Amino acid sequence: MNRPRAVLGLAEEDNRTLSRREVADSLLKARFLEALTRNDAVEVAKILRTTSIEIDTVLDVEDRDMILASYKQGYWLPSHKLETSWAMGLHVCMMYNALESAIVLLQNGAAVNRKPNGKTPLHVACAVSNADCVGLLLDWGARINSMSLSGHTPLHFCITQESLDCAKQLVLKGANINMPSEENQDTPLHTAARYGIPELVAFYIAHGADINAVNGCMETPLITAAFWAMDIRERTYSSDHQLVCRILLDHNANVHLYEEDKKTALHKACWNCDHVLIQMFLEAGAKTNAMDMNGCAAIQYLLKVTQIRPWAIPERCYQLLLNYGAARVYPPQFHKVLQTCHEYPRAVEVMVNSYEHIKHTKKWRAAIPEAVYERYKDFYDSLFAVCTNNPRSLQHLARCTIRAVLSNHCELGVQQLLLPSSLKKYLLLEPVGIIY
Repeated sequence: MNRPRAVLGLAEEDNRTLSRREVADSLLKARFLEALTRNDAVEVAKILRTTSIEIDTVLDVEDRDMILASYKQGYWLPSHKLETSWAMGLHVCMMYNALESAIVLLQNGAAVNRKPNGKTPLHVACAVSNADCVGLLLDWGARINSMSLSGHTPLHFCITQESLDCAKQLVLKGANINMPSEENQDTPLHTAARYGIPELVAFYIAHGADINAVNGCMETPLITAAFWAMDIRERTYSSDHQLVCRILLDHNANVHLYEEDKKTALHKACWNCDHVLIQMFLEAGAKTNAMDMNGCAAIQYLLKVTQIRPWAIPERCYQLLLNYGAARVYPPQFHKVLQTCHEYPRAVEVMVNSYEHIKHTKKWRAAIPEAVYERYKDFYDSLFAVCTNNPRSLQHLARCTIRAVLSNHCELGVQQLLLPSSLKKYLLLEPVGIIY
């Protein structure tokens, strides 16, 4: 009986020793991490010199914004697992802009290309827009086109205006400016277009980026920028994304290309009800009647979203499309326009005035809620008074004749006519709030 007890006692002693060692290791890692986060290079050097800590030891770091982590699409993790990430000391230095501490680590042999949680230190430096750290890592042999676990190069992590200097260093040191991501096949130009960074877009173009590159969904950077130009939460349109589109068009981006569902950049702009981009694309030669795979033209996209874009100016969108030759709604189906646009009488006015003559039906009145009719009574009374069997005014018929001659060049052609501005506005279907 004495021998088993002795063996058991030794096992317990080993466990206690192991436990004390684990506590000591944990305290040492915490001390090391604290020194790195406050960029105490002297303390970092002292820890490396006087303790047994491995220079590339993996630390558990708070990372709620997932700056250090990268996962493949389709992975699922519980939320508490996403609050911290694994990282080596060099990753922590990049995250906290601890340049001096990073130099100490590199001089002591820290690995520069490892990715314990899916990103190399270079990916992290780009994600936090730290140009000095990017330069340091490149000088110490960081792989410039290394892929993160999610399949992105360091250039793909340059997604802010502040990261322009990071991108410059990468490109000037030989980064592949057209390398697509593994999952979505986005090039860095797609990424800059999505996040609306005009400075990055201009820089990439100047250094040879393929302006009409397509990603896995067959989207060009122009289509990407057009789609992301609307902030649905803020209910605003991004002037930066609009500037990105302007830059792309000025460098001969093809406005006629379409993605896998055959939607062009104009379709995307109409889906957002963005009159600035609609005008920009139409001036660049976009085809108003190009159809997607479901047979929908741009004006049908407008009709689908008019009710859910209260911050937009739908009448201007319809006006632009019609002035550039968009096909009008089939007259027997015009009640569908009223179903979607009854809250926007100025948009209805633009649409009605594009016809030489159109007669109302019973469906028109049924499409307008009573409360809306009462709110815009003067307008709707004028609508039903004009849209009858009787011909409209000679002035309106003359407008229609001129517009028919100019065809899809109304917007530009009318501006060249020697007419008063009030008549030009009339010819271009500028709404006035009543139909006569």
